[in-house]
Amino acid sequence: MSLPFDELGEGVFRRRYASLDLNIGVVIGGDGVLVIDTRASHGQAEELRTEIGGLTELPIRWVVNTHWHWDHTFGNAIFPDAAVWGHRRCRDYLIEHGEEAKQGAIGWAGEANRAVIEAVVIRPPEFVVDPDGSIDLGGRTVRMEWLGLGHTDADLVVTVPDVGVVFAGDLLEEGAPPYYGDGYPFAWQDTVNELRGRTATMTVPGHGDVMNADAVADQCEEIAAVAAACAEGLASGVFDPSHGPYPSETMSSAWERAKLERRVED
Repeated sequence: MSLPFDELGEGVFRRRYASLDLNIGVVIGGDGVLVIDTRASHGQAEELRTEIGGLTELPIRWVVNTHWHWDHTFGNAIFPDAAVWGHRRCRDYLIEHGEEAKQGAIGWAGEANRAVIEAVVIRPPEFVVDPDGSIDLGGRTVRMEWLGLGHTDADLVVTVPDVGVVFAGDLLEEGAPPYYGDGYPFAWQDTVNELRGRTATMTVPGHGDVMNADAVADQCEEIAAVAAACAEGLASGVFDPSHGPYPSETMSSAWERAKLERRVED
C-alpha cells in the first residue's frame, strides 16, 4: 500500500511509500522522466515503474541514486533503458560491496524476504557526480550536488530549480531520527547547514513528510546538537547517550561513528 503521488510543482512529484516510509521523486521533462531513487527490490521498482506510467507516457530516461543504501538503489536494474547517475563513491560501493549489502538487507528485512533480496541484480550508476552535475530533461534542468559527508560519504542533493523543490535523500528524515550507522556526525552538521542555505519552496527528505524551511532548520539544529554531544564526550572521555535530541540508541550509534570520524581526521 502506498500514498498517492503529490505534485510539488508542475511535473515534479514525490511518492511516499508505506514500506520504510520512503520517498521517491519523479521529474517530468520534455524529453522524458527522471526518477530519484528506485526502492528496495525488483518487485517494488516494478510497482513504481507501473505507477509512473499512470502519470505520463514519456519514457523513463534517467535515474539518480541519492546514496548507496539498499532501500534507495536495489530497484536500479528494473529501469534498463535509463541512465543511472550517482556520486562516484555510490558507484564504487555498489561495485565493491553490492553483494555484501544484500546480506545486510536480509538481516534488516528478515528471512521471510531473503528470496526477494537475493534476486536483486546490483546495478551501480554508470554516470558519476563528483561534486556536482546536471541533466537536461528537455525544457528543464535537474541539478545534483555533493555538499559533504553526512548520512553516508556519497549523499547527493537533487534540485529542480524552476519549481524550487529539493530532494535531500537521507541527509534529512522527517518523523524519525536520522540513521547514523554509516554517518559522519561532525561533518553532517556542516553539510545540512549548506543544504539549509539552498533556496527551496519545499524539501523532500529520504523518509517521511515533505519539510518546510522551519522543519529543515529544526533538524539542522538537532544534528548540530548530536555533534556537540559527541565532541563533549570525546573531550571528557564520558558520553551519556541519554543526553541528546534523539533516543539513546541513535545517540549511541552517532557516538561510535564520531569516534571513527575523529580518528580518521587525526
